[in-house]
Amino acid sequence: MTATPELTPWINGAALPPGGRALTPVLAPYTGQPAARVAEATAADLDAAITAAEAGYRAMRALPRHARRDLLTRIADALTRERQSLGEELAVSCGKPIGQALGEVDRAVMTFSLAADETRRFGGEVVPLDVDPRTVGYTGTVHRFPVGPISAITPFNFPLNLLAHKVAPAIAVGSALVVKPPPQCPQLAFRLGRILADCGLPAGAYNVLHLPIPVAERLATEPRFAMLTFTGSPVVGWHLKSVAGKKKVCLELGGNAAAVVHEDAGDLDWVAQRLALGAFAYAGQVCIKVQRVLVHQPIYEAFVRKLVAASAALPCGDPLDPKTVVGPMIDAGAADRVQAWTDEAIRAGAEALLSPTRAGNVLTPGLLAGVPRDAKVSCREVFGPVTIVAPYRDWPEALATVNDSDFGLQAGVFTHDVNRIHQAFHGLEVGGVIANDFPTLRVDNFPYGGVKDSGFGREGVRYAMEEMSEPRMLVINTTR
Repeated sequence: MTATPELTPWINGAALPPGGRALTPVLAPYTGQPAARVAEATAADLDAAITAAEAGYRAMRALPRHARRDLLTRIADALTRERQSLGEELAVSCGKPIGQALGEVDRAVMTFSLAADETRRFGGEVVPLDVDPRTVGYTGTVHRFPVGPISAITPFNFPLNLLAHKVAPAIAVGSALVVKPPPQCPQLAFRLGRILADCGLPAGAYNVLHLPIPVAERLATEPRFAMLTFTGSPVVGWHLKSVAGKKKVCLELGGNAAAVVHEDAGDLDWVAQRLALGAFAYAGQVCIKVQRVLVHQPIYEAFVRKLVAASAALPCGDPLDPKTVVGPMIDAGAADRVQAWTDEAIRAGAEALLSPTRAGNVLTPGLLAGVPRDAKVSCREVFGPVTIVAPYRDWPEALATVNDSDFGLQAGVFTHDVNRIHQAFHGLEVGGVIANDFPTLRVDNFPYGGVKDSGFGREGVRYAMEEMSEPRMLVINTTR
């Protein structure tokens, strides 16, 4: 793996020469050393990428299903062959501990494999028309067609698999993309371009540009894009939706996920270990990280002791060390913000059950109790290794506390009472309820997304394919 690769605009199946573009260093979060150099694309580059995507869209739409399936299968196989080097690049580029980085590669393989499978069954339905006397003898079928070229903006925390969740369904429905990767670690998006080209993706179907913000906004405003799919912060996501015009928009915007632990949760040692992992793995830089832990009053003190012990035992540090669970924050600014929010909560009266420490960009786990409702670590998305814990009296109070949030992505509930599980499922204002595991669980085939400030639309391969396509009705009068 090249120590400092040069990343230039990937357009129409090839990397452009640097030309007069300045190359900016991309720093590794753990070492602070340059991991790559990336060229800033221009407005002219974006125009070229859009033109390429329009041609790529026409080529992809003409591909029959078996060809799209074979292409997706080849991509999954290529990712499998490059698993170790991709995992190492993830660990260096975004600071993800190597075990979790290899897991992300495995998930990307699954995402492309699921998309390959969906090409065989995703299509439409027969609509019975003899429900009306006027159309006896008529037949009706619905087919789904790709909406058109797609703009995609991806985040730093899962720079391969969250990219795959936009690319794989787009290929499966027969579409093309222009991608803006995260500036903190754009390497994987450019590397995927080479993999896709080597696997036979038509030129123009996948384009990657490192764009400055004023130019990047055209990914939302440009009418030649039929859809924008965005994963990132609520402020940016909702702004882009407001300027997107008539195009379709899918937003995945994060949250402050809660986990509820009732007295009938079962093995509390296991629950504590799972919640510690969900709260602090990858330094908590996960949209569905455990941010709020609500514990039934009768078991509160005993469970908190277990949670503190499990959290303190997590190894922190070098993401290339196989033992590491808590790696670095993505950059110094992110670490500074999490520290500031933690200090603010403590000044407002919170108790540090586990005090975070810092070495470079690595923050050790912080666990707070007695946190005011309006503290940022409670009501906003902390996106870092800090979690709060609080007691509750009864199940209705716990559910009300989960819902007392501007976000609604996922929630976890630990109880073996099926009635409580159903009450949570029907009463919680979230996109997904995980019973007897942490809310950090995501399987790549299920619908993923949220309500309130957590987003708009759904990802998950088949569900993303629905977002990227539209139904078209065919009616045939067979009586004439």
